[in-house]
Amino acid sequence: MTRRGQAGDDRMEERAREAAMAQHTRLAEELRAYGASFNELGRRFADRLGIHLTDAFALMEIAKAESEGAPLSPAQLGKRVALSSGAMTALVNRLEEHGYVSRVREHADRRVVTLYARARAKELAEEFFGPIVQRQEQLLGRYTQEQLHHVETFLAGMRAAMDEQLG
Repeated sequence: MTRRGQAGDDRMEERAREAAMAQHTRLAEELRAYGASFNELGRRFADRLGIHLTDAFALMEIAKAESEGAPLSPAQLGKRVALSSGAMTALVNRLEEHGYVSRVREHADRRVVTLYARARAKELAEEFFGPIVQRQEQLLGRYTQEQLHHVETFLAGMRAAMDEQLG
């Protein structure tokens, strides 16, 4: 290959590296912006319910776990929202006082408590999140299963990297 041909190849490789770096920067910015929007949505949901943001995220965790058939104990919830047992007790007390959760002793060991979202909390969540869930479903419907598999794999890898950093 001539020097001129090699120089042209080098320039093409450099442009390809620059384009890849620019795309990585755009993807990182979109992820950051999505995280900020997600947090703002959570804040607005908390405002709508008249509760703290942490309480709103805890309520969403309670409802999600319940919908998956694996309701949470306060200790399990504390691990998901990273609160001490004392802070978790205060949080659950607040949610219970607002009428958003119930503590149920359904185990043979009556000391074990399970948390359930009450009907009113579920109604408010459906009313609030329903439109965004519908828009997300429409967006997801534009992609093939193979494309969504790539996105899912990417997001799982990004989450694993974040979780590793968080320790």
